[in-house]
Amino acid sequence: MNRYLALSAVLTLAAPLGAQTTTGYSPQAAVIERATEADAIARPSASSASAHSKFLSLQPHMAGTAAQARTRDYVIDKMKSWGLETEVRGYSVWMPHPLSARIWRIAPDPIELKLQEGVVPEDTTSFAFPQVPAFNGYGAAGDVRGEVVYVNYGLIEDYTQLDSMGVSVKGKIAVARYGRSFRGIKAREAEKHGALGLVIYSDPADDGYVRGDVYPTGPMRPSQGVQRGSVMNMNGDPSTPGYPSTANAKRIAVGAMDIPRIPVLPVSYGNAAELLRGLTGKSIPQSWQGGLPFRYHVGPGPVQARIAVTTDATTNPYKQIWNTLGTIRGSEFPDEIVIIGGHRDAWGPGAADNVSGTVSVLEAARAISEQVKAGKRPKRTIVFATWDAEEWGLIGSTEFVEEDSVRLTRSAIAYLNQDAVAGGPNFGGGGSPSLRALLRDVARGVPDPGGQGSVYDVWRKRANLPADTLEPQMGDPGGGSDFAGFYNHLGIPIADWGFGGPGGVYHSAYDSYHWMSKFGDPTFEYHAANARIGAVALLRIANAEILPYDYAEYARTIRRFSSQVERTLVEKHWKLSGAVLSSAVSRMESAAVAFTAARDRALAAPISPAVAKQVNATLLGVERQLTRPQGLVTRPWFRNLIYASDENNGYSTMVLPSVNEAIRLGDESVADREIADLIQRLDSATHVLEVATGLLK
Repeated sequence: MNRYLALSAVLTLAAPLGAQTTTGYSPQAAVIERATEADAIARPSASSASAHSKFLSLQPHMAGTAAQARTRDYVIDKMKSWGLETEVRGYSVWMPHPLSARIWRIAPDPIELKLQEGVVPEDTTSFAFPQVPAFNGYGAAGDVRGEVVYVNYGLIEDYTQLDSMGVSVKGKIAVARYGRSFRGIKAREAEKHGALGLVIYSDPADDGYVRGDVYPTGPMRPSQGVQRGSVMNMNGDPSTPGYPSTANAKRIAVGAMDIPRIPVLPVSYGNAAELLRGLTGKSIPQSWQGGLPFRYHVGPGPVQARIAVTTDATTNPYKQIWNTLGTIRGSEFPDEIVIIGGHRDAWGPGAADNVSGTVSVLEAARAISEQVKAGKRPKRTIVFATWDAEEWGLIGSTEFVEEDSVRLTRSAIAYLNQDAVAGGPNFGGGGSPSLRALLRDVARGVPDPGGQGSVYDVWRKRANLPADTLEPQMGDPGGGSDFAGFYNHLGIPIADWGFGGPGGVYHSAYDSYHWMSKFGDPTFEYHAANARIGAVALLRIANAEILPYDYAEYARTIRRFSSQVERTLVEKHWKLSGAVLSSAVSRMESAAVAFTAARDRALAAPISPAVAKQVNATLLGVERQLTRPQGLVTRPWFRNLIYASDENNGYSTMVLPSVNEAIRLGDESVADREIADLIQRLDSATHVLEVATGLLK
């Protein structure tokens, strides 16, 4: 669902090529670990990845369907055959499916628009199985009609522009193009401004013929291609907000759920043209012009449209979803957990999103399980998870996190996320700054399928960095994928990576094995490379003597954010000073640097296992200290005070969200309280680092 979060440049000293130090390991343990990792790198294979992908993407497998149960059984059977302990964890969630979805242009020249994506003869998946209907999950049922108004991307600022033009969507049908924000925000804003319904389409300027040849000639979206997706803005089952959908869970009434109340439908740009071509009205800003071959206008009218959607919300609203868990118990610290996961559901065949992530989890599991059979068991427990219903609102992973929050808070070392990880040759990564150095170092040891060195070498070359002291950009963990429950809710460090490239089949019937074999990853070597990174990252964390977090890089990253707060406060001429916040970040950085030095000194000599265990237990508290139980004022579920998704965008990241949301609202007194609260929590994290340093000394 996501793609690489929000990118940010990281100023940090690049490690010298071929450096043999391994963070968190003594020299002797590092030699053993590097050999273990080299063995793991050799195990994932492109042929196995291709076979997994072919089976899992054979047919559309939307959450709550028999086809999705088929993927559950495949994953469990494979993990059992490799010797993993397995568990299927099911939840009953409120998730109405569509019964019908129709749209018409009712004036001028009435016509019903065909929502089904067309057959591509060379892609058997496009016709061998019924397509998932073109619909938006959690859009309301209804039958509405009205004049059409074009609202560009449907952003808050787009409605401000419409207001300045004297154009209203009240009582109208809004038409928005995909992009620039999460589709749920588009639905929220359309409803907020009085629209009766919303139509969303993928403009050819964004992922169609303007960007390249369209499928099946090229990888981009054809004129009949439709992007499905959820329009719910919360995470998890809407009937159990903030708590798990277990058997006896209390369900809130539908009227209390945080879901849209207007019908929302996705259409192709071929169909969108039938609604937009005849619009008149005032001249649009040039930035609103898309790629269709006519001049865009906002309307309203004279084009009129009708949307009619029916669902099973009154007859069969609850569906069963299934997470799968495969576990390898740790040899020394079985209660400490490292998790890798990716979602298993899709809006179509889902070869890229997210069969590729599921394949990466499977191949990493196979590699490490083979090592276990050969007598090399990791020191900590590793869990290989596939989540259900991510596409509907991160539901499977959210329910898991909410159900297991006590155990995860106490024992989870890291979560590694795999979402749409093999769709081209271009590597990217991100996550918590505390794990970025580890991800870069792991990428140094994995060969790039292009044959031009390591994954890191190619990544760095492609980044074309202006200085040796700069590292490639890495993404911040805002929202949009299954890491959210672990990081944004509980404060568990996360990492995220994958390979991407040009593509326009996102959430469509054409995200198929055929598309992947022709354009995304024809050799499936990038699938295998991604799994190699996953296997090595898991082993690096699971076997470390001292957990390999980098809190110096973490603090330096936050310092950029606190400096921006300082500048903003000056620009607003508020009496508040952001310098006190930056000072707190500096204190954390000093403590992190001192800890790093103490850790490296301790590992250079024999370190007591008992001391190492105490230090590691202490380190788990650093990022947990930067969450608060009551969460953000705007969204209590989001407890992390360093990163959250932007509530007005959904995909982009809001850094230091408690402070920056107060600043955006223009409330100086709330900003003052939030800065003081964040300083207190930064100082608590600093104290945790100081305690860990004291233990080492």
